[in-house]
Amino acid sequence: MEKMIFKGIEAIILENDKLRCTFLPDYGGKLASFYDKRASYEWLFQAKNETLEIPEYGADFSKYDSSGFDEVFPSIDRCFHPLNGKVVPDHGEVWTLPWKVEADGEGLRMEVESPTFPYKLVKTVWLEGDTLKFNYKAINLSDEDFAFIWTPHSLLNFNEATFIKVPDGLNEIMTVEHQTVHLGEWGTRHPYPVTQSNSGEKLDLSRVQGPTDRTCEKFYFTSKLPEGWCAAVQPDLGTQLEYRFPEEKVPYLGLWKTQGGYRGDYNFALEPCTGIYDDVYTADKIRKVSKIPANGETNWWFEMKVTRLD
Repeated sequence: MEKMIFKGIEAIILENDKLRCTFLPDYGGKLASFYDKRASYEWLFQAKNETLEIPEYGADFSKYDSSGFDEVFPSIDRCFHPLNGKVVPDHGEVWTLPWKVEADGEGLRMEVESPTFPYKLVKTVWLEGDTLKFNYKAINLSDEDFAFIWTPHSLLNFNEATFIKVPDGLNEIMTVEHQTVHLGEWGTRHPYPVTQSNSGEKLDLSRVQGPTDRTCEKFYFTSKLPEGWCAAVQPDLGTQLEYRFPEEKVPYLGLWKTQGGYRGDYNFALEPCTGIYDDVYTADKIRKVSKIPANGETNWWFEMKVTRLD
């Protein structure tokens, strides 16, 4: 476990001959860099700022660094929590909180406790060859079930060669942005992967539009994942980044594309998640949410695997 300073913040490095992973425990446990040594490629989008500012609790996500992989829990959108009506901040709580960290064998154990809601979130991370592995444990400290949405808000770099792979059978999406250029109003459904943009042009949703598009889109697949994986493919580099997770625990998949329309950024995020659509209050109402049992815990795992293409 190596320590260093990354953009002005104390960082911890996990590294082997294939990957170099940079974590910021004081900045929400953020994975700030995921560097593929064999391809000499940084998978995670990097903002241009030379230093980072650690956000205060309840901060507006859009006013802070939008690079790397932030943990989002227990909601994505700001909303009232169904347990007690208290407000869950924008993109949840834990991305703004400092995480306790300690060595765990060759990996790290990181823990955070909510100052507002009755839960703790623990993650253990380690490297195995070409894979960064995460184990999560969410602990409920109350006598009532606790509803939550978790997703890895992991912003990825892209270029004109990038494309997205998902399991067979995911044939329809629903937009959850308002009045988007390509996909229309919230709730509009489209076939996947090929649909027609609002402009009348053919649109391949499995690809990311170029830097002149100046749009942003967020959509979810309307059916649950039949298998627990999705992937970002870089054929120009001969490599891909595959996410793996248990589909019975993480059954939904969202996709966020920033094609110049949000702060001028160019990135996208594959977002396997435990509930939809972004708002834990709504997700609880429509019974598309995960829950930690009263005085109990729930567990899941997540992997980021880099593989060479045949």
